[in-house]
Amino acid sequence: MNITELAKNTILQEAESIKKLADYIDSDFEKVVTIIYESKGRVIITGIGKSANIAQKIVATLNSTGTPAIFMHAADAIHGDLGIVQEDDVVICISKSGNTPEIKVLVPLIKSRGNKLIGMVSKTDSFLGKESDYVLKSTVDKEACPNNLAPTNSTTAQLVVGDALAVCLLEYRGFSSDDFAKVHPGGALGKKLYMRVDDLYKNNEAPKVYANENVKNVIIEISSKRLGATVVLDDSKKVLGIITDGDIRRMLQKHDTFENLTAKDIMSVNPKTVDKDELAINASLLMENNNITQLVVLHKENYIGIVHLHDIFKEGII
Repeated sequence: MNITELAKNTILQEAESIKKLADYIDSDFEKVVTIIYESKGRVIITGIGKSANIAQKIVATLNSTGTPAIFMHAADAIHGDLGIVQEDDVVICISKSGNTPEIKVLVPLIKSRGNKLIGMVSKTDSFLGKESDYVLKSTVDKEACPNNLAPTNSTTAQLVVGDALAVCLLEYRGFSSDDFAKVHPGGALGKKLYMRVDDLYKNNEAPKVYANENVKNVIIEISSKRLGATVVLDDSKKVLGIITDGDIRRMLQKHDTFENLTAKDIMSVNPKTVDKDELAINASLLMENNNITQLVVLHKENYIGIVHLHDIFKEGII
């Protein structure tokens, strides 16, 4: 058995199955998007076996993109969980064959309650395909499994149709990155969307020296504040420049003695700055693009601190 060839063949078969799905997007798909968007209820997604696993993923995707959704296992539904379904809910039933015993019991119960029933099914001439108000076609010719038994192409197709539905609803709702941040407050993804420089720099002291201070004071300030840099201010506390560890090393290479040197003699002028209200991820990109590890933080042009690349690393943003 050539494992590499088998793996590649599986991927190519699934890719080909997914490619064909584009031909199955029709007026029913458009109507389903509109019905869900206009619904005052939730989307209830149900299935059995591997289709149930896919249903749970689609529910998670819909919830995270602004469409309230709930998973209901088809077997549990006919043993009490049907009470999950409320009057205004839209029900999506996922099944490859559309003919499983649980589906045949569940579908009439849903229809008797007056809920819109959407079938996501491979075999459109199945019981589910015929009984559904609208059909989302997840049709595949065969499975990637050599025995054409294990759900592979079919579950991937279901997943992709669910993603297409979620993306269309997202666009329909005008769901923005700010909206996305509200439902993803945890983890690196959420932090990229809502964490700002103001949340980070406050954990640091604000190193500063004045233009005429001697180099010894500069080194002490950099060392004590532990940010690898200090800002240089004039007498009116306006930012004149920045001195980093690198500037200190370059000074030592250039001068035999630094007794008569002051901060303004060794500083780098026009340091990169960032407003405290800027997104932290944008601050990290500014550092990356300029090959630096610190940014001077300003508020209304006033110096208030330094944000370091390590602050962003700690939050897991990059």
